[in-house]
Amino acid sequence: MTNETQTFAQRLKEENRTTHDSVDNLVMSVQPFSNNENYIKFLKLQSVFHKIVDDIYKDASLNKAIPQLADMARYDAVVQDLKDLGSEPYQFSDALPKPEGNKAIGWLYCAEGSNLGAAFLFKDAQKLSFNAEHGARHLAPHPDGRGQHWREFVVYLNQLGLDKAAQDEAIEGAKEAFAYYKVILREIFGLPEGAEAPADV
Repeated sequence: MTNETQTFAQRLKEENRTTHDSVDNLVMSVQPFSNNENYIKFLKLQSVFHKIVDDIYKDASLNKAIPQLADMARYDAVVQDLKDLGSEPYQFSDALPKPEGNKAIGWLYCAEGSNLGAAFLFKDAQKLSFNAEHGARHLAPHPDGRGQHWREFVVYLNQLGLDKAAQDEAIEGAKEAFAYYKVILREIFGLPEGAEAPADV
């Protein structure tokens, strides 16, 4: 399938596939659900990322194009999850990125896509006795169900009407989001700079 026949959402998925998989592998390599201590580190990681994208979810123009987008933001839920565990959001050492324009759409794609893939994470959190009301609010599925919600979100993404240049910027934004997530993870979990998941993960 060529770029000319792919939808915007399909391009986002295809051109970020390798990076997305590397993020998943790195997350699982630090065993975020092996105990409460690691889970708190994971929540702190989530708190930094969702703080970055919170303004994107609340952007007025995007909320006109994507109904109820502001309601999908999960930063407040992450903060509450941390509070449930007697902790608080992580204060990252450097100034946080402020994605703007089409790049912000790429960051939004990463954030919202992570909720689709959070089904397994939510189950792992439940094994630690956390749920949608305590400790794992931000991992809970959308009221409409993860799959249905994601399909509707993809429709709205494709209806943004971005030309190829704008799509390219959004795709670059998604790559930056995935890369930055790794940076945060390495700092919080104490990994060396540039560390990736072991080959056997």
